[in-house]
Amino acid sequence: MMKSMCCEAMRYYTSNHCPVHNSPFKCPDWLLLYDEKSNIYGIIIHDGGQSYVKINYCPWCGRALVGCQGDGSLDTDTIQ
Repeated sequence: MMKSMCCEAMRYYTSNHCPVHNSPFKCPDWLLLYDEKSNIYGIIIHDGGQSYVKINYCPWCGRALVGCQGDGSLDTDTIQ
C-alpha cells in the first residue's frame, strides 16, 4: 500500500525508481528516499557513500511529514 504523501512533488520524488542504477545512492537523479520500515524521509547526499539528511518537513510544500518519529537509523539494506 502506497503511503499518502503531502503533495505531488513529494509523491514523485519518493517513488522515483531508476532503470539504470540499483540503488538510490548511486543515481544522481534520485533526490529523496523514504524507508517504510523506519518511517524516515531523507535527502540523499551524493558523495559516493550512503549518506542522507533526515527531514521532518516537505521541501516543496512545507508540511510536516506525519509519523516521522524514526530514530535516524536508515535501513539501507531494504532500499533498492
